[in-house]
Amino acid sequence: MGPSIRTLPKVQVIDLDAATGKGDNLDLVRRIAWGTGLSCRRRIRTIGRAQEVLTAGAKQIIAGSALFKGDQPDLHFARALADAVGADRVIAAVDSRGGHVVVHGWKKALAVTALEAVRALEPYCGEFLYTHVDTEGLMGGTDLDAIAAVRRATMRRVTAAGGITTQDEIDRLHALGVDAVVGMAIYTGKLRVPD
Repeated sequence: MGPSIRTLPKVQVIDLDAATGKGDNLDLVRRIAWGTGLSCRRRIRTIGRAQEVLTAGAKQIIAGSALFKGDQPDLHFARALADAVGADRVIAAVDSRGGHVVVHGWKKALAVTALEAVRALEPYCGEFLYTHVDTEGLMGGTDLDAIAAVRRATMRRVTAAGGITTQDEIDRLHALGVDAVVGMAIYTGKLRVPD
């Protein structure tokens, strides 16, 4: 048996109601945030919204679609966000399908590649959350080569998501210096979290 799953002192909350414009769970975020290393992905489209989430107790915010304008990273917004809240408190979410960034709930593909986006956004964040959308939720494993390429493209911390299913994948990502987000494999019981 290999090493056990690393437990990180961080909880990520993705407020899907806020992300889809169907509600707001800021009170729930506030209750979860105190006492955890919470990072929160809500519909962070403005600096004011980011500050509101941080004031609610989140340690970091996760910004995704707002970091892109047209087909490229929006470096003006990224710089303004980093200046307002501190780059170390910004996790830049780069979601990729077919190697290209996808935004707005993975519905719109951009011309910019994930690697180009990571390189451009690096000065304005403390970490990247890379989701390999091609394998997300399929329970067939992730693309370790794509994640390794993102790892090589930045000096920032990288957390990967998207189809991570086995302890072997987690161990291989750990060896690359990449943290893993595991969801469906745990929910379905395919991957057991040690006691």
